[in-house]
Amino acid sequence: ILVVQHMPAGFTRSLADRLNELGPLSVEEAAEGSALRPGHVLVAPGGFHMTVNMEGKVRLNTDPAECGVRPSVNVTMESVAKVYGSRAVGVVLTGMGSDGTRGSSLIKRAGGRIVVQDETSCVVYGMPRSVVEAGFADQVMPLSRVAGAIARLCQRRAA
Repeated sequence: ILVVQHMPAGFTRSLADRLNELGPLSVEEAAEGSALRPGHVLVAPGGFHMTVNMEGKVRLNTDPAECGVRPSVNVTMESVAKVYGSRAVGVVLTGMGSDGTRGSSLIKRAGGRIVVQDETSCVVYGMPRSVVEAGFADQVMPLSRVAGAIARLCQRRAA
């Protein structure tokens, strides 16, 4: 599981540590070469785009911001679409702007699925709205149902 949060450097490690304390999955801030593995969550470090390569390893870069942000959801989703294709599941939650829309289109084109948080449960409905309006959302739901939807989609994809 890869998490891209629009946060500056220094804050993402605290986010990862806090999520690690709160939930059943292991969560850490991603580092260059971190391996993707089941039941493990990697959070993109602030100030770095996070991609994955064909060996299932994280690559970090400081390429130009996309949609005005680095890390960008689009950059991560693009690499996920290339590597995992139809097995990819993308999720877009509350946030400003349109980051995640281009990435969602690439995951959809590769045969993957997209889950989007609904307007009612969003603090800011910008990113989810952009994905929905572009027609890339397979499922739109309240935040409280997103984790279950991800689990179901991942089980189907693994089968």
